Amino acid sequence: MLAIFQKQVAHAPQELNSPRSAGASKPRNPDEILRDFHAAYPTDAFSTSFGGGAALACVGAHTCPVSGYHQRMFCGLDDIYCVFLGRLDNLSALIRQYGLCNKSTNEALLVIEAYRTLRDRGPYPADQVVKDLAGSFAFVVFDNKSGAVFAALSTDGGVPLYWGIAADGSVVICEDRDIVKRGCGKSYAPFPVGCMFHSEGGLRSFEHPMNRLKALPRVDSEGVMCGATFKVDTFTKINSMPRVGSATNWAAFDEGI
Repeated sequence: MLAIFQKQVAHAPQELNSPRSAGASKPRNPDEILRDFHAAYPTDAFSTSFGGGAALACVGAHTCPVSGYHQRMFCGLDDIYCVFLGRLDNLSALIRQYGLCNKSTNEALLVIEAYRTLRDRGPYPADQVVKDLAGSFAFVVFDNKSGAVFAALSTDGGVPLYWGIAADGSVVICEDRDIVKRGCGKSYAPFPVGCMFHSEGGLRSFEHPMNRLKALPRVDSEGVMCGATFKVDTFTKINSMPRVGSATNWAAFDEGI
């Protein structure tokens, strides 16, 4: 899985950006990172780019890259696209919940349906919708109509996911640590487990939605500052968590950092 979003589409947290140290590799541009991904998986990688400054890539379902074996899916529906890695243990129950029993639905299509429910102002807050997804997963959704990005990683840490900032400021999200490290230099870190990221709402814990996230300095094996990790701040509460209703856009929650 690889997703790249230019600055006009999504902004990563400022703390993820680490000044380049002497001798450190220079961050690369999005087109170079995309080429690296295809070079790493020359027979099975495929990708699509969007005019608004976004690109999504994936490898075939039967390929087992560095992260080990996980289901891999790439789907599009009504100009909403999802790259999904892992599994949903309660897929059947969610299919019934979203009224999709008469359709052939996999995990990626289910996530698109859940996102569309949120986008169209469904009755639940975003954190609750993601929390309802039981399993080990990572996904990135791109809404080509609105230009919105929505990504999340399950709480169990069973699926690896990394993110960083490319040379031009683009956000890079990928399961392959080496690709993110080469592409983003020192400005990369593991994507925080139990968290969701939205291009407008920023980074938020869906496991602990009433707590803010704090950035912690991250030092690599050479003792050099390298991006930042984000942890739930148990001592800092968010004043309120707006519910999603007919008059409220679900994405407009306060930033968690």
